[in-house]
Amino acid sequence: QVHLVESGGGLVQPGGSLRVSCAASGRILRLNAMGWYRQAPGKQRELVAHITSGGVTTYPDSVKGRFTISRDTANNTVFLQMNSLKFEDSAVYYCNAAVMDGTSWRPSNYWGQGTQVTVSS
Repeated sequence: QVHLVESGGGLVQPGGSLRVSCAASGRILRLNAMGWYRQAPGKQRELVAHITSGGVTTYPDSVKGRFTISRDTANNTVFLQMNSLKFEDSAVYYCNAAVMDGTSWRPSNYWGQGTQVTVSS
C-alpha cells in the first residue's frame, strides 16, 4: 500500500503564490509519473501538471507559465508552485502517482486526499 499526503494549501489573494507538496510513502519499488489535478465544486477533476520519472513536464494552457511542477526523487515528493493565482484556480488539489508497488507488472494508480486552495480577496 502506498500513501500520498498533500500539504500546503490555503487561502491566498489574487495574484499571489502558493506551493503545495505531496509526499509518497509505503511500499514503493519505483515511483513513475506524478501529477497534480484539481476539482472545483460542480466541475470535473482536471489535470493541472504532470511530470514523468525523467522530469519531463506538461501543463494545460490554463496554468502554463504560472504553475511549475517539480519532484524530489530521493524523498518521493512532488511539488506544485503556483504563481499569479486567479479566482478560477480555487479548487481541491489532488496528488496522483503511478507506482510500481509489487502488486502487478503495471504501475498502480494512487491518489492523495486533496488539499484546498482558495483564491479570494
